[in-house]
Amino acid sequence: MKRAVTIQDISCFGKCSLTVALPVISAMGIETAVIPTAVLSTHTGGFEGYTFRDLTGDIPQIAAHWQKLGLGFDAIYTGYLGSPAQVQIVSDFFDAFGRDDNFIVVDPVMGDAGRLYAGFTDELVSGMRRLCAKADYIIPNMTEASLLLDIPYNEDADEAASRDILRRLAELGCRYPVLTGVRRGGEHGALAYNSVSGEFTGSFCRHIDRQLHGTGDIFASVFTGAVTLGKDLGEAVELAVRFTSDCITATLPHADEVWYGSCFELCLGDLIDCLK
Repeated sequence: MKRAVTIQDISCFGKCSLTVALPVISAMGIETAVIPTAVLSTHTGGFEGYTFRDLTGDIPQIAAHWQKLGLGFDAIYTGYLGSPAQVQIVSDFFDAFGRDDNFIVVDPVMGDAGRLYAGFTDELVSGMRRLCAKADYIIPNMTEASLLLDIPYNEDADEAASRDILRRLAELGCRYPVLTGVRRGGEHGALAYNSVSGEFTGSFCRHIDRQLHGTGDIFASVFTGAVTLGKDLGEAVELAVRFTSDCITATLPHADEVWYGSCFELCLGDLIDCLK
């Protein structure tokens, strides 16, 4: 049985970060360990008065205990990291648990729609850039790619421009950058670059003009699970794009009721069937 660990925050209510990653990767038949970087009563998108408890100081203690137990992982996957201190601690975790026979996925969650998330600084961007250099796969959106490369955000980047961005992302040190939020006519999807072979691969679905929380977490979680199960880069991107699109479609009839996230639970059975 394959085993993955995911490191990101958990919201007690709301569908993002660990509340997406744990059920999705587990449903794919992978033992999923977690390191919560913070606990929130709800996620921060649209809720007010939420509680927040920082768990930065707990991460090294968890890692030290796991080292004593001799635990190992086939995949290490990080999502939202809230501070430069957390980025450095996760970098140390990579050094301790990374092996030649496992892989690291970094979803460099920093912003969207051309803007850095509130509270994030240039120091965090620099730290995330160094963290991406240690990863095998990185999964930025267009905003995060522009931050990592220190280039202007281009909402209308076409496929040719996206390929150039992927080449430059690979120069950070990762072998397989994956760029989400790529537009192609009336379609929306992701492009990936294998810097070893020089090949590009992508997957696109009909663009759905609806913003939902947590879709990036759904994509990154499915992608990580697929690679953990031995899928190649193209297969992993295809599965992640299709499942994310299916989740958005399934949410549309309920969008006013679940504005805090997508109804991914309704689609987990189909995801399991796809892997049989």
